[in-house]
Amino acid sequence: MTARSFHRRGDAHTTVELTWIEKRIEHWIRFGRPVEDRILDRRRRLMSFTPDSVFAFIRWAANDFGTVVSCIDIVRAVGAGEACQTVPFVRPGGESLLRQSGWPKVRRVLEAIDGVEALGIDSAAACPDHWRHLHHRLTAAQEPRPYTRERHEGWLRRRAVS
Repeated sequence: MTARSFHRRGDAHTTVELTWIEKRIEHWIRFGRPVEDRILDRRRRLMSFTPDSVFAFIRWAANDFGTVVSCIDIVRAVGAGEACQTVPFVRPGGESLLRQSGWPKVRRVLEAIDGVEALGIDSAAACPDHWRHLHHRLTAAQEPRPYTRERHEGWLRRRAVS
């Protein structure tokens, strides 16, 4: 990942290119609140997110012998002129909160997302530090702490005063 800073003039959205070719290439958004969803053709679409919104982007691909790519990125959309990391199929990029690849780790992230949502909390509204924590713990092969209602309340209070 490289840091870079640019947005096209007048375009403050982060755009994700999604592709769906059944059993070959499947890119989709697991959570997030897009402000625009544009269908390009029967296999491709573009979803746009406003600055500071958080979304999970899953990429999966296979060939005749099985899965070749299984990745999940949880990204914070950046504003115009803000530094960002490159993320495949995300323009101009974003702040990477979590990046995991390989089905066992992707499955763990999906389970963590399900855990947040089981609390009645929108995963896009969860504390970004939770996704960073999950990234680091999974990378180190350690057990992550679960997201709790108390942590979420703390995040909401902290965000309100900043």
